[in-house]
Amino acid sequence: MSEPRDTTAVLISGGVDSAVTVHLLAERGVPMHLFYIRIGMDNDEGDCSAEEDIEMCTLIAHRYGLPIDVVSLHQEYWDNVMEYALRTVKAGLTPNPDIMCNSMIKFGYFEERWGHEFLQTATGHYASTLFDDDGRKWLATAVDPVKDQTDFLARISGRQLSHLTFPLGDIPKADVRRIALEAKLPNAFRRDSQGICFLGKINYNDFIRRHLGERPGAIVEIETGRKLGEHRGYWFHTIGQRKGLGLSGGPWFVVRKDVEQNVLYVSRGYDTEKQYGRVLHLGEMHFITMDPWGEAADAPEGVRVTFKNRHSPDFLPGRIRRMPDGAPGEYVVESDVRVQGIAPGQFAAIYDPEHRRCFGSGIITGRKTPEIITNTQ
Repeated sequence: MSEPRDTTAVLISGGVDSAVTVHLLAERGVPMHLFYIRIGMDNDEGDCSAEEDIEMCTLIAHRYGLPIDVVSLHQEYWDNVMEYALRTVKAGLTPNPDIMCNSMIKFGYFEERWGHEFLQTATGHYASTLFDDDGRKWLATAVDPVKDQTDFLARISGRQLSHLTFPLGDIPKADVRRIALEAKLPNAFRRDSQGICFLGKINYNDFIRRHLGERPGAIVEIETGRKLGEHRGYWFHTIGQRKGLGLSGGPWFVVRKDVEQNVLYVSRGYDTEKQYGRVLHLGEMHFITMDPWGEAADAPEGVRVTFKNRHSPDFLPGRIRRMPDGAPGEYVVESDVRVQGIAPGQFAAIYDPEHRRCFGSGIITGRKTPEIITNTQ
């Protein structure tokens, strides 16, 4: 494949967001080449939802007179992203396949094989970029906090970011729908995709059951030790989960998992303290553009930041400090507010105090850490 260097590669999914991305770039006169990344099911069979997506993408390509290629990263996806997901849940942790999918597949293998030949790669992510006074490019949040997806991008590299553009970053979701309707795009009324990256209508629990089976065990009230029922496998559940437990007299929240004893611990009530914590111990801290703090992160008072420990419109305020005498990439975040559902294995995305720039992310370890930050407000 040999493309003019002024051409933008656009990753298109069949959804309204990537379609509007194509529309906006077309209005600006940007030369484009569309790509749909195909991933088959785990049994190596086709996915009917993917066929619908490809048909929709082809309609968009024809509408704007653009070339489109369907490229396969099936084996790479299952060998990397889903292997990681299965290994993580089997260890009793909470994975985030979408984060790994972005860093390893969309902006990893795709860029290495196809994207690098183009001027840049555009996607329909709700995110943006900005440059500092020294010309460094940073991942920045979208104008729509509800749709912001920078937490899903918090594991990409600076090199990957340097080649990316996000045309929807300064547009609220409601306006994206409006643009699609006004442009009479064929997928203007199509529902947003949900679930694991690329896997369409797959049922997550069915997928886990197919690979890990079932392992029944006790559901126990953590305060009393009283057995309330049985689960079919701790890997079907995550910290902070409320629905799907099959318990009466709730609400019940998952607050802890004992992998060795195969016990799921729950606590009752919408505001039970067992749901919350204030300290997040992070391992494998990853910076996208650069470490923004340097030695300031070693100071007793830490550095002011905002963060997300799950996909949410809320940016939580707190301080971060490098763990004294810790391993490389080991940090602790102390939140100003109670944090619900701190799930080991998940990623905590770290932002500046104004939650404009996303610096990167660390993996929540679940390790109990004493409060080591001297909080000088």
